[in-house]
Amino acid sequence: MKLKFLFLPLLLTVTMMLEGCESLVEAAYLFEENAAQEKLAEEIPIPTNVILVVGDGMGVAQVYSSVVAQGGRSAFLRFPYSGFSRTYSRNSYRTDSAAGGTALTTGKKVENKHVNWGPDSTRYATIFDDAVKAGMSTGFVVTSSVLDATPASSYGHVPYRKMFDTLSLQMAQCGHSVMIGGGRNSFLPENRKDGKAPLDTLAKRGYAVVTTLDSMNRYGGERMVALLYEGDPLKAPARGDMLNQGTKKALSMLARNEKGFALLIEGSQIDWACHDNDTAWLRAEMADFEQVLHTVLDFAVRDGNTLVVVTADHETGGVTLPSGNIEKGENDVRFLWGSHTGVMVPVFAYGPGAQLFSGIHENTDIPALIRWVMNFGQ
Repeated sequence: MKLKFLFLPLLLTVTMMLEGCESLVEAAYLFEENAAQEKLAEEIPIPTNVILVVGDGMGVAQVYSSVVAQGGRSAFLRFPYSGFSRTYSRNSYRTDSAAGGTALTTGKKVENKHVNWGPDSTRYATIFDDAVKAGMSTGFVVTSSVLDATPASSYGHVPYRKMFDTLSLQMAQCGHSVMIGGGRNSFLPENRKDGKAPLDTLAKRGYAVVTTLDSMNRYGGERMVALLYEGDPLKAPARGDMLNQGTKKALSMLARNEKGFALLIEGSQIDWACHDNDTAWLRAEMADFEQVLHTVLDFAVRDGNTLVVVTADHETGGVTLPSGNIEKGENDVRFLWGSHTGVMVPVFAYGPGAQLFSGIHENTDIPALIRWVMNFGQ
């Protein structure tokens, strides 16, 4: 097992102090004070794999509502480390999913509606690009269209998140080994303004394109795109355990690579339920999300060398829980409104380097820490 020394906190501390101090003497004093409180030479093993799990729109109240409902069975209780993420975008106190997803995959704050797209049309590289360069396998599994903002932030570069024709072409050329979600109609020439056929591009590149869970589960090759719905997947529980089956399939495919893998998983419709202020739908989506967390954690425990990071791109609905009953697993879910809020969202981590994700972070710190722990570009 490879090891590295934990000098990142030292580097971040020095950088921040130099920016905020009027002299090197002042910076040196603050560094000496901080150094006495930090373990600067702690060794952390480099994980072989990293799994980033995003609960779109999932704030602390959504999580605690699920913890109460699940009781001692809640997957959130299995994480040894937790913290918070600040989600504001480059131009707004309230981020959207495009800017939020970009922050989580690139470490850059961009304007709302932008996907991995910065000032002067700058295209930002993602942690998945880094993983592919390192010889690792990558992929994503979502309960939205594969062209929605969060999955798009793992492969796309556009100034407007709804440029689906462009995103589908970019997805057809990306480095992911497995991509699972909905949105099949957007890939068909008859539904596109440009008349192109990105599915043909995928086929030429050696991808199997499947449209059912059964064909997905039976596929035994190395590259697969599963477009399981013409549009967006059904709501939970109507879609069954699509996300969990997709997660298991992605893990089985990606784990074949001895150099490791990077996987993005999104519970996309937590956000949609909160936009609609639909309590029953939210409960079903959180129960589905918990099932996937158990699958991911069980894999990480067996593997022993997988970092799992769970967070959200933003909170949706201003959810609060004014009353409930712990013994009965009940709580009263109330919504403030039907849009995003600017509150901090939770972060949970398990595996090598998980302790680095404790505390209050910028959302852009999450991929920065993943890059450092995974030794990308070092």
